[in-house]
Amino acid sequence: MQDRIAAVVILGATLLLPGAARALCDVTYRVQPGDTLAGVAETHYEDAEQWTLIYYANQAGLAGQAQALVAGSEIYIPCPAQNPEPDATPLRQSGAELTLLTAGGDVPFADQDWPGGGMVTELVNAALELSPSPVPYEIVWEPDRSQHLEPLLGQKRYDMGFPWIKPDCSLEPDVALCTEFHFSEPLMDLPVMLFRRADSDFRYTEDADILGKRLCRPAGRFTHDLDRADRRWLAQGKISLTQPGSPEECFALLMAGAVDAVSLDVFEGAAKIVAMGLRGQVVPVDQPLSREALFAVISKTHWRGTTHLYRLNAGLAKLRESGRYGEIVQRHLALFWEALK
Repeated sequence: MQDRIAAVVILGATLLLPGAARALCDVTYRVQPGDTLAGVAETHYEDAEQWTLIYYANQAGLAGQAQALVAGSEIYIPCPAQNPEPDATPLRQSGAELTLLTAGGDVPFADQDWPGGGMVTELVNAALELSPSPVPYEIVWEPDRSQHLEPLLGQKRYDMGFPWIKPDCSLEPDVALCTEFHFSEPLMDLPVMLFRRADSDFRYTEDADILGKRLCRPAGRFTHDLDRADRRWLAQGKISLTQPGSPEECFALLMAGAVDAVSLDVFEGAAKIVAMGLRGQVVPVDQPLSREALFAVISKTHWRGTTHLYRLNAGLAKLRESGRYGEIVQRHLALFWEALK
């Protein structure tokens, strides 16, 4: 740890984080050979799980690097956000002409009981507030996600839906999201992880490590990251994929030794591990398996579709430029990891 601390270029101050020993944040850290984001988070926050705070604070510089950091490069170490209050939403009004549809129950992205309605909800709110010629809007919560694309969005009962993962339309050109909907600019990046038993020797540092392995991902989830052009793991039978009905079943199979790893996004995986009492027994592999993104979607036949997308996309650009984007993300990350303690 002393070598790592010596690699820090102080930009702010050494801060005492609540409930933790003294740790360095609001600093720039020079990456050392062999570093991963989880290892850097362990050093600076004394909590490897908090690597997502560093990840989202350095997305532009980490493009293509995933967890394997480049020695000699510099990354910013933010302090966990201390203010849990969401931004005001003066344009969000019941009965507004512009309606946005989401399902809820998806912590920390979109959930009625989460502060601000969730991280993605708050990003959408803030982007619409900053959009050119902003207009009042309403967010509608419909728990039955199977109804969202058709009929609710496809028949224009609501204008725009979020958050959706975009399929690989080159592999799946006929799926409804590709043929019938336009996508916004990415609302946020989403690391997809592998979770292994703590007592196993399973590792993933490059794609060759996956060949012949048994993965589990619940039924109904995307699989395009496993079959993209440079992998073709499923199409060519290079891996075995088990798809039970729930993440809990995947983790039960993992603990029984029936699969080598479970693949879920970093937030769902962490939440399920805690909920199932598996903390310490199941751990994430440092290297993300893939990176997806969350989008808003609108029907291609919506008569004002391009106008609504332009408004949201322009607001997102301003949100990122202003620094509020990072503030919102960091606040929700801090809330999420604190809730799992």
